[in-house]
Amino acid sequence: MEDSFRTIVAIGGFSSEVGKTTLLCELLGALPGWEAIKLTRGHYRSCGKDPHACCVSHLLGDEPLIRSGRSETYTPGKDTGRYWDAGASAVHWVIATDNQVEQGIQLALERVSAPGVLLEGNSFLKFVEVDFAVMVARADGGKIKPSARRALKVCSALYLFDEPDEATTARERFTLQLRDTADQDLLAALTLYTRAELPSLIARIQMIQALKSSDSDINGRSKETSNAAAR
Repeated sequence: MEDSFRTIVAIGGFSSEVGKTTLLCELLGALPGWEAIKLTRGHYRSCGKDPHACCVSHLLGDEPLIRSGRSETYTPGKDTGRYWDAGASAVHWVIATDNQVEQGIQLALERVSAPGVLLEGNSFLKFVEVDFAVMVARADGGKIKPSARRALKVCSALYLFDEPDEATTARERFTLQLRDTADQDLLAALTLYTRAELPSLIARIQMIQALKSSDSDINGRSKETSNAAAR
């Protein structure tokens, strides 16, 4: 399916373990038929460790590796397994070096046949034009990794991953930590959602999908009319 007919939503995170996989799974449960893409960036010796100690180093090669389908991507407890359990219609796992990210994501997108797809990660946002990007953080803030800082420039929303009973204070705590970050202006410009407001975030994505689907239908009919006139 061409990108123009597919809704692409990115889920990034300030850092690891902020809840982006949990959010992605919650969205999958609310968006029937959507697919998901997981990006794992690997390395050989750049981290200083034995290359065989890296969980994907043995899978790296001259080209990015894309695994698709349940038989190739389902492992209980792993992110891709959680995608399936959440209701994904298909899952694609991209294993790539930093230099292969763009090619790997594009190849994975070519395999998507659903009307919508969720991608987890930050680094691919400098290569892929998405319809909507959400940055996940915790209300107490924390250090923003470089890839997240770059991704903020194309994000439209910020999702605070705090327990529902903390939602009343989540905004206040995050606003306080905004005053101590160099990214204050970028963060302040994003629409902010707490976990209690997840239904509103889902509704926004559904609206984006509906608008894109409508535009695609109009473009499709225009193309058919043009082809008929040419004949």
